[in-house]
Amino acid sequence: MTDKDNYGLFIAEYGKALPALRAFLRQLLPTWFDVDEVIQETSMVLWKKFDQFEPGSSFSAWASMVARFEVLKYRRKKSRDRHVFSDATLELLAEECLNMEDQLSEQRLSLKTCVAKLEQKQQDLLIQSYSRDLSIKELAENEGRSPGSLYKVLDRLRIKLMQCVKENGAPSHG
Repeated sequence: MTDKDNYGLFIAEYGKALPALRAFLRQLLPTWFDVDEVIQETSMVLWKKFDQFEPGSSFSAWASMVARFEVLKYRRKKSRDRHVFSDATLELLAEECLNMEDQLSEQRLSLKTCVAKLEQKQQDLLIQSYSRDLSIKELAENEGRSPGSLYKVLDRLRIKLMQCVKENGAPSHG
């Protein structure tokens, strides 16, 4: 296989695995900034070690294992921060996250379907509220609402999405 073929295969597999990988890392790390940092390192390691990946096996599972080690390395660098889990706690969380991946994947697919059923303005509001760029206060100002009013609207949307996901038969978490 040529380097060009390898690159194409890597990009295809990585692209499919990235949303689940980000979700996995977010459960192990306290902030999206931390997730972005570890994603960068994980991406480089995955590419460097792509020749060790066994075609036909789960790229997502392999990427999660690599990411798990990158989280440990990242944690060591940030070990002076008092908001860091112990290695044992992190291992338990990582195991649980990996065990729940199929269920979470089904839930993400169901949620994506449910979000698509919302009006475009509602979808945009949800996306903006979960982005890293705006606080609820800033978003409320942009929408011409009070923060309290925006929280109520978002709460109603979350309830609507939760009901839709349940109706679509996606397994519930927990």
